[in-house]
Amino acid sequence: MVKECTIAVAMSGGVDSSVAAALLRKEGWDVVGVTMRIDLRSRGGSFCNDEAIARAADVCQTMGIQHRIFDLTEPFSELIVEYFVDEYLHGKTPNPCTRCNASIKWGKLREAAQDAGCEYLATGHYAQIQSVDGEMQLHRAAYRKKDQSYALWAIPYNLLPKTRLPLGALKKEQVRKIAAELDFVTADTPESQEICFIPDNDYGAFLKQQRPGHFNTSIAGDIVDRSTGEDEVVGQHQGLPFYTIGQRKGLGGGFSAPRYVIDVDAQSNRIIIGRKEQLLQKRFLADQLNWLIPEVREEVRADVQVRYHATQAPAIIEVKGETAKVTLDEPVEAISPGQSAVFYQGDRLIGGGRITEIVAD
Repeated sequence: MVKECTIAVAMSGGVDSSVAAALLRKEGWDVVGVTMRIDLRSRGGSFCNDEAIARAADVCQTMGIQHRIFDLTEPFSELIVEYFVDEYLHGKTPNPCTRCNASIKWGKLREAAQDAGCEYLATGHYAQIQSVDGEMQLHRAAYRKKDQSYALWAIPYNLLPKTRLPLGALKKEQVRKIAAELDFVTADTPESQEICFIPDNDYGAFLKQQRPGHFNTSIAGDIVDRSTGEDEVVGQHQGLPFYTIGQRKGLGGGFSAPRYVIDVDAQSNRIIIGRKEQLLQKRFLADQLNWLIPEVREEVRADVQVRYHATQAPAIIEVKGETAKVTLDEPVEAISPGQSAVFYQGDRLIGGGRITEIVAD
């Protein structure tokens, strides 16, 4: 059945968003490809997505649909890049993709597309929007290996009815096959970078580009071994941004057993290391909560995922206003302040938040 509304498909120049647009067009939607232009060269970065924009435009031309480009460099720099850098410089491990989805794709890009006449928004994420008893819900993808729902926890609940995720029931191999059959230039594009604006994955170099003044001053501090229960200074680190919880490399040698970063103490400018079992934690606090259920109770039972590829773990979530205390049934490894904690009931994503600190037993 032909749809009455125009839908904007966020097209990144990759195969997933290309096929998402094609599937919606096949369903009868009036599809408009929308791509955000991000150019960080003027602020000392090297990222610019003009090549990706050209691929998206080529796909839209192949399908005979309109393609719109919106320059979102300024809000992306302010809301994503600045946040990413500030979090790292304060000893946290940020997750810019979840923030980008909420504030840029379902924020600035959606607003621009809406002003251009598009009532709905679609992306190429592998997750599902399902209608259950008249309520639109966000669920994991049908094939867990490719599931990307974790990165969508922060999108506004009231926008779920106006959102479409056409790839939620497909495998990647199926998506590439569809793209090849349609002769899309994106059919063989490689998997996207983990952080799109750091193409070479060199976080350290990027941080130095963005905050040269910070790295021109003395930022070294102690590496402290807590493996015996007492703090022993065993070396010097070269700056908090170069260390994350769970890291094993770059900590020196001569230990009787491998050491891992178990804490990044920004207040005292120290890196705390210890044994692998010391990475296990059970309680943490989270803020910036976002709920994808109509009613948030003071206490919620859910499965919690603390990293993109982590296994979910049962927990009790105690909600107090804009913050929550999460108590896992069993401890898990490498819970990192700055990362996202995402809450599921079955395959349904019910909410999430940003991890702020570990609560000691």
